[in-house]
Amino acid sequence: MDLVTISRESLSGVVSDAQARSWCAQLEAGGILYFPETPVPIRHEDIAFLLGQQQTDSSLHKNIAYKPNVDKLSGVDTKTADAAAVARLQSIMRQYSKSVVAFLTGFLSPYQGKWELDYASFRPQEEQGRDLPLRKRNDLLHTDAFPTRPTHGARILRFFNNIHPSRTRDWVVGDPFATIVRQFTPAEIAPSPDSGLGRVAKGLGRAVGLGAALPSIKRSPYDDFMMRFHNFLKENERFQAECAKYAWQFPAGSSWMVYTDAVPHAVLAGQYALEQTLLVKPEALVAPETSPLKVLEGIAGTALV
Repeated sequence: MDLVTISRESLSGVVSDAQARSWCAQLEAGGILYFPETPVPIRHEDIAFLLGQQQTDSSLHKNIAYKPNVDKLSGVDTKTADAAAVARLQSIMRQYSKSVVAFLTGFLSPYQGKWELDYASFRPQEEQGRDLPLRKRNDLLHTDAFPTRPTHGARILRFFNNIHPSRTRDWVVGDPFATIVRQFTPAEIAPSPDSGLGRVAKGLGRAVGLGAALPSIKRSPYDDFMMRFHNFLKENERFQAECAKYAWQFPAGSSWMVYTDAVPHAVLAGQYALEQTLLVKPEALVAPETSPLKVLEGIAGTALV
């Protein structure tokens, strides 16, 4: 698994089209772009506020999502949380989202105007030893899929900031999607190519032991499979025990980004992080053949969206 380090000095000038395409291609192939010093600075007073949100029973101290398209927070009980604190948190998340987008607009210029801005999140809880249901555990290797927000083939690009003042955020990642989908599933994944999209999705699921398609009129066959595959990886003891694992520790003040739909990842330890998700449309990709959609369509022998 490649980790590409990008220094502050390399960002001092205008990013050429060739360099931007190279960074896109490395991401799409399953690499992680790592910034020892974050290119998205956050005001000291804002970090101090976020670090002040301790792990208690307060409704402000959960993982909190910010929806930039409607300028709203979720994960906050506004009936019990302090109104001023909620407003401050919303303002910080709004600015963080805008700053990430402003940076990526130039840094990944081939994607400009061809992505959908998804949620940002604030993650104040200690990851090590969190008591969560199996399918929601962050410490098990998995690829990302959204149960209520199907992507229809768009890729899930995530940009992270470790805002803890001293601790690393400890990740483990595995081999890219194209490798694990073949290594840990039967060779014959899909039925014959003329079988219709719905049956292709169900066939994909049955072949890897995921059962019937999840009930949804909005999901494409691709999204059905990706959601079941997410669950399958977390529940598969053989995969968790035998898959390749690469450990990375992201220091305080650093950032990194990765296509989490294709790179199996798990968070083993760390506290206080910010994250922004973007859904990159298939037509924006510089190496679309490496995307999970194209890998699965090659296996199935038919379109999945």
